Amino acid sequence: MLDVKKIREGFPIFTEQADNFVYLDSSATTLKPQTVIDAVDGYYTKYSANVHRSIYSIGEQATIKYESARKKTADFLNTDSNSIIFTRGTTEAINLVAYAWGRKNLKAGDEILLTAMEHHSNLVPWQLCAKETGAVLKHIPFNEDGTLNLSNPDKWFTRKTKLVAVIQQSNVFGTVNPIKDMIKMAHNVGAVALVDAAQSVPHQTVDVKGLDCDFLAFSGHKMLGPTGVGVLYGKQEILEEMSPFMGGGEMIRTVSLNNSTWNDVPWKFEAGTPNIAQAIGLGAAIDYINSIGMDQIHNHEQELKNYALEKIGAISEVKVYGSAPDRGAVISFNVENIHPHDLAQFLDNDGIAIRAGHHCAQPIMKELGVAATGRASLYLYNTKADLDRLCESIVKTVKFMSVRA
Repeated sequence: MLDVKKIREGFPIFTEQADNFVYLDSSATTLKPQTVIDAVDGYYTKYSANVHRSIYSIGEQATIKYESARKKTADFLNTDSNSIIFTRGTTEAINLVAYAWGRKNLKAGDEILLTAMEHHSNLVPWQLCAKETGAVLKHIPFNEDGTLNLSNPDKWFTRKTKLVAVIQQSNVFGTVNPIKDMIKMAHNVGAVALVDAAQSVPHQTVDVKGLDCDFLAFSGHKMLGPTGVGVLYGKQEILEEMSPFMGGGEMIRTVSLNNSTWNDVPWKFEAGTPNIAQAIGLGAAIDYINSIGMDQIHNHEQELKNYALEKIGAISEVKVYGSAPDRGAVISFNVENIHPHDLAQFLDNDGIAIRAGHHCAQPIMKELGVAATGRASLYLYNTKADLDRLCESIVKTVKFMSVRA
C-alpha cells in the first residue's frame, strides 16, 4: 500500500487548499509534486538559456537537462532517445502524425480505422486528414459494457486499412483496450498503428517495443508533469521517411534562400525554441513516478477503483457507465434527475472536484443517450476516505434535490 499521507505532503496544493479538499479529476490533469515545480522553477532561476545553440555554460546545462528528460522518457517507454519527440501534448502529437505521415501516405479509398470511444484529439485530426486525402473513416463500435466490439475483426481490419489509431484506456469508461492484439491485427493487413496513450502511460507500464506500435502519444500534465509538454514516440525508420511538421529554426541542417535540408530525428520535428522548462519538468515527473513504482501506483488505483465501484454502485439513484473487466480508475456516472453540472457544483461546495461534461468524447455521449456525465478519476494521492466523502456528498445532494422537487 502507498503511504498516501506522506505522498500528499509532497504536493503543495494540499496545503494551499482547505482541509476538506478532495481532487477526483486526474484524467483531466494531475496535481503537481514539489519536485516537479522545483525542476521547472530551477530552469528559470538557475540556467534559463536556449538549448542546442548556446556555447556558454548555462546554455550547455539547459541542453543537458533537456536531453536528459528525453532519455528519461525513452527509458520509461523502453525505447531509444531518438524515437522521442517533444510536443505540446497528445493533441499536437497526433496532429503531427496526421499532417507529416497521413497527408504523405494516405490516398483516396484508403481506410483510417478508429473506434467509437476515441477522444476528440484522436478523431478530429483524422477527419481533417480524410477530407484532404480522400481516405475513408471507419469506427469500431463499443458494447454496452464499454468494451470494443471486436467479435468480427475481419470486418474492420482489411487490406484497405492503412492506419489504425486507438485509445489505450478510455477517458470515459476506463476500459483498457486489447491494444497489443489490435496492433498485431493492424500489422497483419499492412497498416500503421498509432496509440493514444494519454490515459494509460500515467497509470500502467507501457512498453512500446513490447506493443510494437508505430506511434504512441501522451501528455506530461496527466502524469504529474507540467502543462504544455507531450511526447510522440515513433519508430525510427518511419520518422526518417516523414516530412517535417513545422519549418523554422533548429529543425534544419542547412538553409539557403530557396532550399533547406533537415536536422536528424527527433530534432527534425522540434522547430523553434522548444518547451524547455516543461520537458525538464516532465523528466522530474518521471523520476517521481519511478521513485514510487508504477506497479505500486497501478495496484493502489485498482484497489481504489474497486472500492469506488462498490460504494457508488450502492447508491440507487446512480448509474455507472461501463463495466469492462479490465479498466482503469476512471468512473463515469449520472445521478437520477440531477444534471452533471449541477451535481459537480454541489460537490464543489463540499470541497470535492469531479469532472462534468462530455469529456471531449461527444460520440460516446450520443451513443449513451446523454448530454454529459459526471466523472471521478483517481491517482496515487487519493484515498478511500476521498471516495467516502464523494458518496456522502452525492447522497446529500440527492436528498436536497428531492426535497426541492
